[in-house]
Amino acid sequence: MSAPAPSPLAIVDAEPLPRQDEVLSHAALAFVAELHRQFTPRRDELLARRGERRAEIARTSTLDFLPETAAIRADDSWKVAPAPAALNDRRVEITGPTDRKMTINALNSGAKVWLADFEDASAPTWENVILGQLNLIDAYTRNIDFTDPRSGKSYALKPAGELATVVTRPRGWHLNERHLQLDGTPVPGALVDFGLCFFHNAQRLIDLGKGPYFYLPKTESHLEARLWNDIFVFAQDYVGIPQGTVRATVLIETITAAYEMEEILYELRDHASGLNAGRWDYLFSIVKNFRDGGAKFVLPDRNAVTMTAPFMRAYTELLVRTCHKRGAHAIGGMAAFIPSRRDAEVNKVAFEKVKADKDREAHDGFDGSWVAHPDLVPIAMASFDAVLGEKPNQKDRLREDVSVAAGDLIAIDTLDAKPTYDGLRNAVAVGIRYIEAWLRGMGAVAIFNLMEDAATAEISRSQIWQWINADVVFENGEHATADLARKVAAEELAAIRTEIGDEAFASGRWQQAHDLLLQVSLDQDYADFLTLPAYEQLG
Repeated sequence: MSAPAPSPLAIVDAEPLPRQDEVLSHAALAFVAELHRQFTPRRDELLARRGERRAEIARTSTLDFLPETAAIRADDSWKVAPAPAALNDRRVEITGPTDRKMTINALNSGAKVWLADFEDASAPTWENVILGQLNLIDAYTRNIDFTDPRSGKSYALKPAGELATVVTRPRGWHLNERHLQLDGTPVPGALVDFGLCFFHNAQRLIDLGKGPYFYLPKTESHLEARLWNDIFVFAQDYVGIPQGTVRATVLIETITAAYEMEEILYELRDHASGLNAGRWDYLFSIVKNFRDGGAKFVLPDRNAVTMTAPFMRAYTELLVRTCHKRGAHAIGGMAAFIPSRRDAEVNKVAFEKVKADKDREAHDGFDGSWVAHPDLVPIAMASFDAVLGEKPNQKDRLREDVSVAAGDLIAIDTLDAKPTYDGLRNAVAVGIRYIEAWLRGMGAVAIFNLMEDAATAEISRSQIWQWINADVVFENGEHATADLARKVAAEELAAIRTEIGDEAFASGRWQQAHDLLLQVSLDQDYADFLTLPAYEQLG
């Protein structure tokens, strides 16, 4: 008697979408189900390990490089696999969600790479998850166009040689996809996003002279990188493409991962193409992990923590040195400014700041950097062109002058800046406005001329939580308290109602966003990610 067929994935509580069956074909669902069977148990163990490590940090208020992996760091002989041609020049990368208009604009932007984002720049509604996959398929087959219903403007792809190379970012390990379940258990969002993208497009991308390339978010340890590597090995065998075809760039956006950069590259060495310095999530991770470490770990206003802060310099310089030592690309942080169509002076000042930031990264040895808007592509390109010239990267700059001690990465108290009352107001304002848009299905939101995503909302609510729990006194003499946060939030909500009018306010999710921000900012039981309770309220 033959063995029974494995249970198929069930689609749960999801309204069918146009062309959904093209994405959720029987074969694609069977592949995702197999990923889930093989790898979700290890995912669950690694999430439990995160909690154990966080408890250890709470007990010791410190971190160090791992003694058990010292031999990997000391061995100068190993390198990551050489970069494929399509990923050798990454001097400017544009980021954004995978809606149809963004897909076309990002591919046409002139950037070398587009980070096609299913993570922080995308609220994981069923529509965003499935139609985002469909948009990628259509882009690779050149069956994509878009006409804006409001403006009537049409968008179409440029010739293939002018398009950015796509690097897709799946969701982090902590998020599940509740609409896809196996025997009643949700599949991790990371496996859904990776699995569908890889299954449908791996061979198609190879045929285009590229390949299945991924950004890996929220990684906290080399063991999590090892899990991804095993997934890549399994997936390549499953669809019958050569081992090493997948390439992964890991975001070093958690404080624990900063102590394991070499080990992360080592685990992924046959599939690794680089590391990226993800600024806001990194600061969020510092607050989350050291939230009970006392005054020396209290961060000032987020805009006062520039990349020239000593502990941020230690992080970025160690990243460049580590990458180049191992033959990997070092990719710099985000320029989040959104140009104003009305205020040329705002643009002038912001463009100068963006230029200074990208100049610094290029001179520090980074091989490329991120922007959030097509208008910033030429600015970042000029900064890297000036340093790289005709060279595709500067991995030959080994930065052996860099020496970073374990304590340098968490020397938060080297900053002179302090939290301010205006910083509290800004954190509340950004938090409410971002969460409201997220609950309506928008993950990348222009707020106060900056492109905000889930990472900036995380740092906003984490700072409110930290300042209250550290009993910070602002420059105006007011203490950071839960009551003060509630007062500021009520004032911000009233200001939004006045600004947009009663009708627009009533049709939005403003009260819900206000309540959720206060929940994740004031609860003593600190939520690991605000997107976890927010996902329960997402349509």
